[in-house]
Amino acid sequence: QVQLVESGGGLVHSGGSLNLSCVISGNIARISRMTWYRQTPGKEGELVADMTNGESPNYADSIKGRFTVSRDKAKNTGFLQMNSLKPDDTAVYYCNAEGIYHDGAYYRPFNERGQGTHVFVSS
Repeated sequence: QVQLVESGGGLVHSGGSLNLSCVISGNIARISRMTWYRQTPGKEGELVADMTNGESPNYADSIKGRFTVSRDKAKNTGFLQMNSLKPDDTAVYYCNAEGIYHDGAYYRPFNERGQGTHVFVSS
């Protein structure tokens, strides 16, 4: 099976930085796409950053120039570096990954999301 675990959230003052991590565990053969979302109570979820193999990352307009997405392919880990944080960035941040894993017998596709990590930015 494939599991994603996010970490790195916390409380930070406005203008501060956080670096979120997303570790993908399992017998992973290939990760084709990683996406970061955020969710605030009472609001629709927002796609923050999207990284697809062979393409340049895409970012939401609300975070362009402040957030950077990256991956350590050897460690099956994704990162979301968040700088110049604002109170409006307060949310639960989730990572989602798509790819191929081996279940012991066959290669199968996966599309999984982690449990989320909380980010709170105080003014």
